[in-house]
Amino acid sequence: MNLDTYREILRLRALRSYESRPVSPAHVEQLIEAARWTGSSKNLQNWSFIVVEDPLQQEALAAAGDFTDPVRAAPLTIALVQEPAGYEFDTGRLAQNIMLAADALGLATCPITLHRDEVAAEVLGLPEGRRCRYAIAVGYPSESAAPRSFGGRKPVEELLHRNRYGS
Repeated sequence: MNLDTYREILRLRALRSYESRPVSPAHVEQLIEAARWTGSSKNLQNWSFIVVEDPLQQEALAAAGDFTDPVRAAPLTIALVQEPAGYEFDTGRLAQNIMLAADALGLATCPITLHRDEVAAEVLGLPEGRRCRYAIAVGYPSESAAPRSFGGRKPVEELLHRNRYGS
């Protein structure tokens, strides 16, 4: 049994400090390919992606959220667009696949919530019926990049219930 993937999942953390160099086109292509192969409800794949590399466009997109400094700091942001009849759960799966693929490629990522959908839609030029609530800041980790420590994880006893909540 190979536990490498399992170990990688357990150590994945959001990083918010990046080198200024652009993400290579090959890495961008690999990230989008990993995103494209993400599972979705009924295999509808009701999503699309907008790769944002222009710093002015990233600054404008950052205005759509409250904690968006990683978007300003990263050389690349992938905006996750929920197409009509899409599911937010699928968008979360999409984000996690991008983050895991980026980690495997030596890239750092940070998931971002865009709290003001209408601002994101305007900045990104989304057609009616599409929504961009989430984005992923992406870049090569800076020398100073280190995962924030939140004191580990809650004990499993606080999180796990069997058959019913509280049991």
